[in-house]
Amino acid sequence: MSSATLTGACPECETGLTLPPVVQGETLSCPECMLTLRVEDVADGRLTLEMVEVQLRDWGQ
Repeated sequence: MSSATLTGACPECETGLTLPPVVQGETLSCPECMLTLRVEDVADGRLTLEMVEVQLRDWGQ
């Protein structure tokens, strides 16, 4: 079994990320700026990450 890791960078704070294998569409949080990121592409061990706009619930208050 392979223990390959993937690398990428947060598009907001540019923190380098090293992750276990993930799939396109998976979401994660940047450990530095806590931004929610979505995996847009995985190619040659590199991740392309995009920010996810988080919609907060409006509880009508």
